[in-house]
Amino acid sequence: MQELTALAYDPSAWVALLTLIVLEVVLGVDNLVFVALLTNKLPETIRARARSVGLLLALVLRLVLLGALVFMTSLTEPVVTVMGHGFSIRDLIMVAGGLFLLWKSVTEIHDHVDPDPERRKDSSPAATAFAMAIVQILLLDLVFSIDSILTAVGMTNQLPIMFLAVTIAVLLMLVASGPLARWIAKNPTVVMLALGFLMMIGMVLIADGFGVEVPKTYIYVAMGFAAAVECLNALARRARRLRGPSSH
Repeated sequence: MQELTALAYDPSAWVALLTLIVLEVVLGVDNLVFVALLTNKLPETIRARARSVGLLLALVLRLVLLGALVFMTSLTEPVVTVMGHGFSIRDLIMVAGGLFLLWKSVTEIHDHVDPDPERRKDSSPAATAFAMAIVQILLLDLVFSIDSILTAVGMTNQLPIMFLAVTIAVLLMLVASGPLARWIAKNPTVVMLALGFLMMIGMVLIADGFGVEVPKTYIYVAMGFAAAVECLNALARRARRLRGPSSH
């Protein structure tokens, strides 16, 4: 208790907390896009519940992983060597996560451009679709959690700060998930843009697993630029609708 009180009055602890929250939110943007795309395929009545349950379970998963810091740090030790390159458990998880994202993105793109409407119908019962969505959210969050937690460990050695930063970041994602999902649902072109983001992130995860580091700044700048262009396109379409056909 005295340690927590000391942290509360330590300015450096507050700086570390705010920095970690920002980093966790930024690192969670790609996960949030995936959650929005995944839950938008569910029946409208259970979308919000799927987002809430998925992100809250993801929070529990991250807190459990934070509590196993010794195990987490051991994930970076090489366990397999292929052609002179050592792969750690973290690397293997990154590659698997990247392949999963590529498969999911390509499948979703195929479903959106497939002219056969029968193939786009989900015949699974709502409960099964809900469970599958939750499982996929947790699987991908496991991949993103590893880098997120290792980043947190590199920022501070205070476990309470890490717990609080992760909790606040996930709760902020939970609040933002609804508006983001609704915006994506109302703008069909954004879906393809988001799937393109996920494909890029999948390739980055695979490269990371093979030891090729792609600066995250490049990724987020590219995503931000593409999103800004799409926003301009949306404003242009809205302006054309307001002007009406007589203006052409």
